[in-house]
Amino acid sequence: MHGATADKHTIDTPEQTVLEFAVAGIGSRFLALALDTLIQMAVGLALIFMSIFIGAGLAAYFPKSAIWYLALAGLMIFALYFGYFAFFEAMWNGQTPGKRIIRLRVIHESGRPITAAEAVGRNLLRIVDQMPGFYAVGIVSVLLSAQNKRLGDYVAGSIVVQERTLEEVRPAWQAATQSGEAGTAYGGAGLSAEEFGLIETFLNRREALEGEVRERMAREILRRIKPKLTMAGGEQIGAEKLLEQVAAECRAKARFS
Repeated sequence: MHGATADKHTIDTPEQTVLEFAVAGIGSRFLALALDTLIQMAVGLALIFMSIFIGAGLAAYFPKSAIWYLALAGLMIFALYFGYFAFFEAMWNGQTPGKRIIRLRVIHESGRPITAAEAVGRNLLRIVDQMPGFYAVGIVSVLLSAQNKRLGDYVAGSIVVQERTLEEVRPAWQAATQSGEAGTAYGGAGLSAEEFGLIETFLNRREALEGEVRERMAREILRRIKPKLTMAGGEQIGAEKLLEQVAAECRAKARFS
């Protein structure tokens, strides 16, 4: 399952972990597009000059073959213009050179990488997005979309997000613990994988629980793991908040072990 706000895309993974991705803004997307367009123009000019040079040589010795060569060169330029984005997004896991520089990536709404077919599909609609000029249709679509989607994104079920390192993609609840008591240790690193999984499952499903049930479950889980904890300062915070801090310690241990 997934949800969205104006600047975030939230995904519930099968492992019961809620991940948040920052949706790419219209400014960063068009900056990446500008860089890709410059690359296309540079390669295209190189092809044109190469075609003229080789074509002129062939015309002097093989007049008939020169015509076919020029037709092939025109086809290559056409493929460069319309196939550039699809090729790189399929081969580079949702990135073009421009997107890689700006640190953007195309993913499926489910959070998985886009397939080659989806990369082709979303970029076939680029022809429509460019109409009647200067990406007018695409700009209108992006402005009207809560997630800055152009028509190709709707067809492929894709979304452009800001690329982050693996360490930065954390469960949604964990972001709230980073600025709180990150320096306080409660002994969470000593919990077993099963105990950590129990805490994480509760933290990611707690919003669906009624208030009384939620509090009771937090206290019950804390009672179960309390013998393994170092409770210095832990008595002053609530059970749910303490479970967040303990889970953060467990994740830190897993990341650096």
